[in-house]
Formats: sequence, C-alpha cells, structure tokens
Amino acid sequence: MTPPVLPRLSRGADHGALWFAAAAALAATRTPRARRAATRGLASLGLASATVGALGLKRRPVSPAFPSGPAASAAAFATGVALESPAWGAVVAPVAASVALARVDSGRRVPSDVLAGAALGAGAAFAVRAMVPTRGQVAPPARPRADVPALPDGEGLVLVANTAAGSAERVRALRDALPRAEVVECEPGDVPAELEKAATRARVLGVCGGDGTVNAAARVALRARLPLAVLPGGTLNHFAYDLGIEDVRDLARALRAGDAVRVDVGRYACGGKRGVFLNTCSVGVYPELVRERERWSPRIGGWPAGVLAALRVLRADRHPLEAEVQGGTHPLWLLFAGNGTYHRMGLAPGRRKDLADGQLDVRVVHGGRRPAVRLLAAALAGPLTRSPAHAAVQVGRLQLDHVAPGTLLAYDGEVTEVEGRVILEKLPEALTVYRPIPTG
Repeated sequence: MTPPVLPRLSRGADHGALWFAAAAALAATRTPRARRAATRGLASLGLASATVGALGLKRRPVSPAFPSGPAASAAAFATGVALESPAWGAVVAPVAASVALARVDSGRRVPSDVLAGAALGAGAAFAVRAMVPTRGQVAPPARPRADVPALPDGEGLVLVANTAAGSAERVRALRDALPRAEVVECEPGDVPAELEKAATRARVLGVCGGDGTVNAAARVALRARLPLAVLPGGTLNHFAYDLGIEDVRDLARALRAGDAVRVDVGRYACGGKRGVFLNTCSVGVYPELVRERERWSPRIGGWPAGVLAALRVLRADRHPLEAEVQGGTHPLWLLFAGNGTYHRMGLAPGRRKDLADGQLDVRVVHGGRRPAVRLLAAALAGPLTRSPAHAAVQVGRLQLDHVAPGTLLAYDGEVTEVEGRVILEKLPEALTVYRPIPTG
C-alpha cells in the first residue's frame, strides 16, 4: 500500500517546486555553508533539467529503460547539496529518495527509469562541481603548524566584535560555544582602541568583522605577538574563508583543539607610512572606483554609485596611475598585489591554496585604449599570463617609483594616499592564526 505522503512528494517535485522550497529553507538558516549548498543544489538541478530538455526526456518514454526526469532532478539537487555540505545532504537525501520511490510505486515509472534518471542527476551535480569547485576542494594546506594554547571553554580569548558588521547572531553563538570567552562589542570607530585594550589581557586576540576589521586586528596581533582568532562577520570575509573558517563551529573547533598555522602578511611602505594587508593591495582603477563610489553612495545608494563610479573612471581621459615599476616607467590602469598566489579553478573566482607561499601575486593592466576590455581580460587570465594588455608574475618584493602625489592605494578594503616610492613586500609566516586542521 502506498504511504499517503509519497504521492504528495511526487506532485510537489513537479516543475522543481519542492526543491526550490528546500533551497529557500536552507538559505533561511543564514549559514554560509547552507546557503552555498542551496545554491549548488539549484545549479545542479538547472543543469539536469537542461539536459533532460535537450534530450527530450520529458516526453512519455517509448522504452522501459528511458530515464525519469523527476528522478534526475531529485538526484541532482540532493547530490549538489551533499557535495557542498554532507550534513545537509543527509537531510535532503531521504526526501529525494522518496520522490524517486513514488514514481515507481505509482506505476508511472519502472525501476530502471528511476535509476537511469538518478545517474543523470548525480552526473549533473558532479559536472557543476568541476566548473565551480566546493570550498573543501580548495582548502589551504594545514601548515606550517604553530604551537598555540588550546582553549576548551574559551578562557583567555578576548574577541572584539564590530557591531556594524551584523555580528550579533555570531557573537551569541560564540558565547554559547565558548562560555568563558570575553566578548567586547563596539562601533566601527572604537574597534582599533578596543583591540589595543584587548591585547593587554588576552592570551588569544579574537575579532569578528569583515576584512577591514580583521586587518586592524592583525596589526595589533603582530605588535603584541599574539595568536589571532578570526570569526567572519562582515560583507567581505576573504581571509577567513581562505583560511577555512566560515562560522562559529569552525573557529570553536580550532580553539578547543589548539590548532593553528602561521601565514604570510603583506606590507606596504611609503615614506613614513606603513601598513599591512592579508588579502590584496592595489593602485590604479580599483582605489579610484572605491573613492568615487563612496562619494556618490550617500546620495544615490550603493549599487547605482558603483555603476556610476565605473563609468566615470573608465571613461576618463587619463590613466589613474603612471609609475616606474621594476626599472621601467609605464602608464597603468591597475596594479594588483595579492598576499599569496591566487589560483583559478573552473569558473569560480580566484582562491589561495597556500597562505604561506612567500609570494606576492602581482597583476598589471597596462595603459592603453579600451580599459574595460583590458581589465576584463586580466580578470579572466590565470597566473603568469602575459599579453600586450596585462601581465602577471609572482615576486617577494615590488618597488614603485615616481608615484604621483595623491595616488590612492587600497588594501583589504581600506584606502590611503601614497606618493613617491612605494614598496610592497612579504613578511613570511609572520602571523599565527587559529584554523581547523582537516582530519584524515
């Protein structure tokens, strides 16, 4: 006898309605891993549906071995979710299996149809992973290991949280996971002072915020020679994600076990001005875009301001930067230096596989006509690519001379003015950071 729930599941799965609802439920959990799992599940579903349509599998089969489209969709969504998050995959899998079973139990399909459809759907999910790798596929190596204290209940951790970064929910979760940790919540303008105070009484300095806030914490941790614990909480969290920390569970696991690594730090110097960067440092178009966007965003909003800034900068009759680079003077649209080599995998944005490789990943977009085309070509190019429009090289130190007064330099989302000689260099393995060490 057919359980009453199976026909309802089967009808709900028609046209993907059930899977869109499941994706919405995953996204509502507001955890990065669940949101990515939902996105990957829908992408896999979309590819499977497109394949079904291209092969004409939605028509009534003329052979009992003809694959089942609903089974393909179910397997694609469930497999996509599981590839990104095995835990959520285990939740979704029984539902997908029930949908497939309902097709057989209702007599609409034979088992071979369903098995063939499931194979097609799983194949679509793996094809999506080949184009856009999961975070687990690009996790940085767990070295060089650092000797740090284990904090089973959080005692000794003083974490400063930027309240403007939407950190309240994560701070509550951290207090539940590590009840003896001290948490200081403050406004953005008070973050530097609170970090300095925290460093005087902490065994481990913690920070919750975006890349700019983490940059401020790194400077303090370097001076105080303290290990740093990073909890992502802002709009951009590139350093935390490249480190392998997405949420409180990841950070708490590392703190309890005393797992940490040493990572490189980038540094810029211009006259008496010094600063560090954990992600990227750039001069040229990008800092100009940031300045223009900040000028217009209070009046017209962030997204329109970004579009207007791009149009104004790229249509200007002058190059944003002209400088002597490694002995030769060049007009430049952009000079980008990454703290570590960025690798492209499939269609995904570049990620760092190694946070202690001793290299600055330098990308230069030469001056010339059609800056938008040149910038797009550089963005799509891989490491060490050379062309008349752009070049890429890995070095440990870079010197720019004759930089015009008022030139903007952006680092980890912050902007400052530089002129004359600018030096970019690496501080190898200078910072100790907690990160969960993969097992097995």
